[in-house]
Amino acid sequence: MGSFPPFNLLSILGLILLATTTDAHSYSGADYYKDSCPQATTIVTDMVNNFVKANKNLAGGFLRLHFHDCFVRGCDASVLLNSPTNSAEKDARPNAGSLRGFHEIDQIKAALEAECPGIVSCGDILALAARDATVKVGGQSWSLDLGRKDGKVSISSEADAQLPSPFATYDQLVQNFSAVGFTQEEMVILSGGHTIGRSSCGAVQPRLYNFNGVAGLTDPSIDPSLAKELKKKCPENEPGTTLAMDSTKNTFDHLYFKAVLNNKGLFQSDANLLTNPVGKELVTRYSKAGSSFSSDFAGAMTKMSNIQWATDGEVRRVCSIINQ
Repeated sequence: MGSFPPFNLLSILGLILLATTTDAHSYSGADYYKDSCPQATTIVTDMVNNFVKANKNLAGGFLRLHFHDCFVRGCDASVLLNSPTNSAEKDARPNAGSLRGFHEIDQIKAALEAECPGIVSCGDILALAARDATVKVGGQSWSLDLGRKDGKVSISSEADAQLPSPFATYDQLVQNFSAVGFTQEEMVILSGGHTIGRSSCGAVQPRLYNFNGVAGLTDPSIDPSLAKELKKKCPENEPGTTLAMDSTKNTFDHLYFKAVLNNKGLFQSDANLLTNPVGKELVTRYSKAGSSFSSDFAGAMTKMSNIQWATDGEVRRVCSIINQ
């Protein structure tokens, strides 16, 4: 029988320390960058605040970037990757031409690379930017663990299949959200993210001119005055203009739910929240000023930021390109 080399006490302690450090470093919570990049969260917050101050539409843009990132492969910044063949997540139907904030995220990353090269992941930047932007326009903050790694894979077909559609039925929405661990109650809560941001006419034209595939039919559930207004902004078979998701598109508040309850939700998926008793009850509850919507949304966002926690991967030097 062979013999093993002797271990002294210092060697054993060193191995224990290494294992402990590795485990803690892989998932160490909000203070992950406390030693390696102490100014990281301050840099992100300050830059996001400045971006949103200059263009309040970016609040919804940052929130949507994080949302669309986390729903596909977890919060690994795969939505930021470029593809020479236009086959990455950003090229998928729900994302192409509508996601915003890429340039600003690149600027934040450049500032962090200047401060502490190779330390702060793009996935963490997206998570922080979504939270800080929401707070800037009136939303409640939420707790964030940090220490994500950036993924190396980004496939447009996965985003096409996994992201919720603005034409989805209630059951389809439940299925989309359940696939990443959310309850139907949390699905309704997170739909409230439509309180900030904007959309294109393409997301509503089928509802105005071809409802359920019937040429010339308008969704009968939509408020007639809203339908008339949308048809002016979005003529049939024309690109039209950008549309606010609710009447206070750059303020995080309860008015999205009030609009949905009054049949003035922008998307077919918004209107479909009323087709289920659970959805209708929650929409009714959150439509009232002083409801728990803001705090419930914050809790759901914390859960979203932990979808498929990414500890395998890298810290990209440039968010749109895998390290060479």
